Amino acid sequence: MDVPMLDKEEYAIASQLYAKGFKVLTKDTQERFKELLDYYNDITGFGETEPNAIMHHAIGMYGTDCGKPYRTPKAKICAACGNKRTVTD
Repeated sequence: MDVPMLDKEEYAIASQLYAKGFKVLTKDTQERFKELLDYYNDITGFGETEPNAIMHHAIGMYGTDCGKPYRTPKAKICAACGNKRTVTD
């Protein structure tokens, strides 16, 4: 499934909002992470309801050589187009 990914600056803000959600004293996940969910949904137009999923929507975690994310941070070949990663960690 294609989901909107966050760039470095957007992800930094999302990370702060995610951490802030853990300080909210309620058991309702939607209420605890409302700021994060609203932020992500406002900038992407995607109706994400799971705050933990947002923390995996950072393009920097997967690579950007061909415009599509690699499946994992260590993937060497893009499953979408076959592009080979030129920089290795």
